[in-house]
Amino acid sequence: MQSASLNLCNLPPWVIASHYFNKHPKPLEIQGVRSSNRLLFDRLQKLESCELRGLQFHDYMDVTFQLHQWESEETNSSRKSLKNSYLRFLRGWMFESNSREGAVLKGWVESRFGLAPTFHHQLIDDVHSEAYHHYLRERMQGAARTSAIYAQFDLLYEFAQYEMGRTAEPTTCHTLYRGINDFNEQRIVKEIGRNHHLVRLNNLVSFTTDFERAWEFGSRVMQVEVPQSKMVFRFDLLPNALLKGEEEVMVIGGEYEIKVLTGG
Repeated sequence: MQSASLNLCNLPPWVIASHYFNKHPKPLEIQGVRSSNRLLFDRLQKLESCELRGLQFHDYMDVTFQLHQWESEETNSSRKSLKNSYLRFLRGWMFESNSREGAVLKGWVESRFGLAPTFHHQLIDDVHSEAYHHYLRERMQGAARTSAIYAQFDLLYEFAQYEMGRTAEPTTCHTLYRGINDFNEQRIVKEIGRNHHLVRLNNLVSFTTDFERAWEFGSRVMQVEVPQSKMVFRFDLLPNALLKGEEEVMVIGGEYEIKVLTGG
């Protein structure tokens, strides 16, 4: 489901959401983010260690968005700064994708890439539905009193693309996995063959790079080929001191060809 014909990246929503894009991927770029933050990427280029680059990124975010200078109305302690940080939203997503943090992240995908969510607590069939308005309320509540949170996500996406691009082209496809219990809950567009389907995924969804780990979350596993340019963030890109490294990958949704694996 597309919310608008406009977005803030170099390709239109219908292209990004199509399964054709996954077979013929192209780089995605959020307009103006790299050029306006050239200092960060110049600094990253000089660092050999992934951990040092992760720390450099966080320090840059801290200064740019004044994450540790915000003070809560309820307290004078700057410890509340994480409430306004991209880290809070990544952690919230890890624990529950239908949380307020999840709504904000889905809203960012909708704003930047033009893909509206198809699920948040419940199925969303139309941007005029009550389900969609419920998601909008949570999105607004989650983003309240944050420091330009969408701009933080913009820079996070470009950092992830830069970091992954050091070892692979953005058009590279990666095999990812997601554990499920009931495949019939998926939005099946077309059956391609036995255990091979074209499905429409939510606008933002989590997968893992670890085949064995996927089985921990369901009796079946969806296997999918995801272009690197549609990988919003990989949780091992930041040091454990900032965010515990996992095999989880946040992926821009749309139509994907899925293989369903059984009998793990």
